[in-house]
Amino acid sequence: MDRRKSLQTLILGGAAASSGLVFNACKTDKTEAVDQAITESSDKYFGRTPEELERLEKLQAEQLFNEHEMETIAALSVVILPPKEPHGGPIEAGVPELVEFMGKDIPEMAPTLLGGLMWLDHKSNTEFGTEFKSATLEQKKQICDAICWHDTEKPLDEQPLEIQFFYMMRGLTVTGYYTSKVGIADLGYKGNQPNVWDGVPQDVLDQHGVAYDPEWIAKCVDQSKRNEIAEWDDEGNLLT
Repeated sequence: MDRRKSLQTLILGGAAASSGLVFNACKTDKTEAVDQAITESSDKYFGRTPEELERLEKLQAEQLFNEHEMETIAALSVVILPPKEPHGGPIEAGVPELVEFMGKDIPEMAPTLLGGLMWLDHKSNTEFGTEFKSATLEQKKQICDAICWHDTEKPLDEQPLEIQFFYMMRGLTVTGYYTSKVGIADLGYKGNQPNVWDGVPQDVLDQHGVAYDPEWIAKCVDQSKRNEIAEWDDEGNLLT
C-alpha cells in the first residue's frame, strides 16, 4: 500500500469536495500540464508531479541496506511489534522496505539507521556470540530493553546513537504497520460507513400531514439493500 497515496487521497479529496470552484478557477497552462502528468501516472503513483515521479524512480533504484541489514531490520521490527493472527506483522506489512525507503528519502536518517544496525550486531556478538538476527527472542528483548527508553529531560540528538536508533525504528515500525493494509485490517477500520436510516419518524409525518409513497419507501428504506448501488431509468425514476 502506498502511504503517500492514502494521505494525498484524503487531503485532495476533502479539498476538492469543499472548494472545487477554487481549484477550477485557478487553473493555468502549467497546472493543466501537471494535471495531465498526474493522470497519466495515476495507475502507478497517484497524485505525483513529474518532478516527484522522477525523484521517486531514482530513490527506488538506490540501495541503502544490504541483505543482512534488511534481515536485521525485519528481526528487530517483529520484536518491537510482534505479529498476530490472522493479519500478520511488520514483515507482512512491508515495514523493512518502508524503513529503507525513508532512509533514502530523508538522508539525515541513514547514519542513525546504519550505525544502529552495526551496534545491534556488535552488542549481540559481545553478549551472546551471535549476530542480532540469529539471537533468540529473549536475547533480542534483552538487548532492546537496554535502549528502548530515552531521557526526556535531554534532547534526543544528544543521547547515545543506539537510543536514537531504537526510537527511530520504533516510530517507523509502528507507523509503517498501521498505515498498511495489514495494519488497517488489524485495527478493524472500515472507513466511513452510512448510518442506518429508517425514514422520517411516523409521528413527524403525521404532524405535517404527509406520508411516504409505499412503492418509494420500499425502494429507499429497505435496509437489506443498503449496500446496493441505486439504479435510475432515463427519466430519472428510481428503479432499485
